[in-house]
Amino acid sequence: MKTKFRFLRMKHYCSYLVVLMFLSVCGMSASAQNASGQKIQVVPMPVKEKVNAGAFTLTSDVKIIIPDGNKEVETTAQLFSEQVSASTGLSLKKIGSAGTNGKSIRLILNKVQNNAIGTEGYVLNVKPSGITINANKPAGLFYGVQTLIQLLPSETGQGGKINSKSWNIPCTEITDYPRFGWRGLMLDVSRHFFTKEFVKRYIDQMAKYKMNVFHWHLTDNQGWRIEIKGLPELTRVGAWRVPRTGRFWTFEAPQPGEKATDGGYYTQEDIKEVVSYAQKRFVTIVPEVDVPGHSLAFIASYPEASCTHVKYAVNAGFPHGDEDLVLCVGNEDNFKKLETIFSEVAALFPGKYIHIGGDEANKDNWKKCPLCQKRMKDEGLKNEEQLQSYFIKRMEKILASKGKKLIGWDEILEGGLSPDATVMSWRGVEGGIAAAKEGHYAVMSPGQYCYINSMQGELNIEKVYAGGPTIRISDVYNYEPVPDGVDSKYILGGQGNLWGEFVTSPRLAEYMTWPRAFALSEIFWTPKEKKDWNSFVPRMEAQLKRFEKEKVNYAPSVYDPAIVPVKDKDGNMQLTFKTELNDLEVYYTFDCTFPDNFSAKYQQKPIDIPTGASEIWATTYRNGKPIGRLLVIGINELKGRLGK
Repeated sequence: MKTKFRFLRMKHYCSYLVVLMFLSVCGMSASAQNASGQKIQVVPMPVKEKVNAGAFTLTSDVKIIIPDGNKEVETTAQLFSEQVSASTGLSLKKIGSAGTNGKSIRLILNKVQNNAIGTEGYVLNVKPSGITINANKPAGLFYGVQTLIQLLPSETGQGGKINSKSWNIPCTEITDYPRFGWRGLMLDVSRHFFTKEFVKRYIDQMAKYKMNVFHWHLTDNQGWRIEIKGLPELTRVGAWRVPRTGRFWTFEAPQPGEKATDGGYYTQEDIKEVVSYAQKRFVTIVPEVDVPGHSLAFIASYPEASCTHVKYAVNAGFPHGDEDLVLCVGNEDNFKKLETIFSEVAALFPGKYIHIGGDEANKDNWKKCPLCQKRMKDEGLKNEEQLQSYFIKRMEKILASKGKKLIGWDEILEGGLSPDATVMSWRGVEGGIAAAKEGHYAVMSPGQYCYINSMQGELNIEKVYAGGPTIRISDVYNYEPVPDGVDSKYILGGQGNLWGEFVTSPRLAEYMTWPRAFALSEIFWTPKEKKDWNSFVPRMEAQLKRFEKEKVNYAPSVYDPAIVPVKDKDGNMQLTFKTELNDLEVYYTFDCTFPDNFSAKYQQKPIDIPTGASEIWATTYRNGKPIGRLLVIGINELKGRLGK
């Protein structure tokens, strides 16, 4: 899907430059600190924060006090207790509101609503004598708890052992609430299947940073991942393909007699388990069943669903050009199958939205198909774009009959938008603008900012396919979801998308997601006027410390050098370097030796290339210590870049 923005999976290259050394120099100035130097390093940045003198010391005798009888708050308190235990080794007990003796952390639901903070906001007050979190709704208490966890020192204990230091939380007053209601991440499990255990881990990670929509891309050309009891062939056939390893776009087609053994799917019991897990973390799951295009797994299961009626195999990589990937709109039986599918999907997912894809539907076979052409004639449709619109509108009626709302990629605008449809804008911001101008809601997810499967650093470090733009974390952070001239009430929010063609493992999925999802969380939560890159960086680094302890993978690309060839006044190529962080120094060599801080230092002006040099090697240092990975790039390759 969206192949012009998709890229190869990352390969970690071994180097003598140890990335993790940045941990010793993390924790620079934060957004706020008190006189004793205690720092507030929270992501996303709260709406209002004030740091006071003193600290609350967390010990094993601290109680968590919760409202009597509220199951959601009780669950939040239990999750909080588990997080504290994992971080500090301390075991905190939960008691009802009657138990008021001793130091405590109180989770309080407001009896009088605080209109300023809405349904997801909270007020957090840390004093030496105790901590209170007030909210109008349980979701607000959950997000207040996530902030409180981040106020703990990030140098947490390992293996359940408690550090000898005290667990001090700085005295703080925070009032906080989100800018947008839709703060999402999408995980594609069709191209490469991920277990339900990893899906839950992914949801857990995003919820900690106040993201509340998990878009689950469950079907595509390479696999059907959700059990539909009324159509068992979808998982018996469509969930499996022949095994392939290597570069996704080079995979050869299935060979005669080759068995399809790679894949998997989620049973309906699995789905229920994941949905329940997400609900406890106030994450809504938006399932996607991608139709009418991206339907090869559907068609492989039921060949009569395509215009050609040819029996295809589920493809292991990119389609090879001869498969029919699009459902036949003239075939009325397809709508019966879709009624069955969406009936079962709607029953599994309690959220109000179901995503139907609607993108990249190749219409060539529709033009040749007698059934599709008859449908167009019978319905008075002028072209195949209107035929697609007809299909989308029928999907909307099916979903409405199940009490659900339709959302789709911005191609659903073509041929006329369904009356109540919501648009997810991926081909830039234009789809969101067009939807808003027609009075429709939009979720902003433009590929040039929000496609977190994109390479995030230098090609020669990341070793991924450069089929589109590099999207660095600073690019993501600088994105503004509300386009100029658009009424913000129509912008529900936004999300990052992790497409799975080249994401082959859970470790790689985390690597591609973090730390760019930190930037996304701040974009979608924090007021626009409070965003500040220089403040964000140390707060981001504090979270990376936590990830080290939690064994969550992430990309260190923000510390790597980037090289930019330029021309001098005579047209000769010179070289310049860029870094995302201002406090990094770049050192380089032309003699194919490892650079260190005794090598030539980049002085912020173009470098001449010595005669005979074939490569340049470079890395970054901070405060005299290596921090970036090694960049090795050929001079001829740089000449090729300059010529583009």
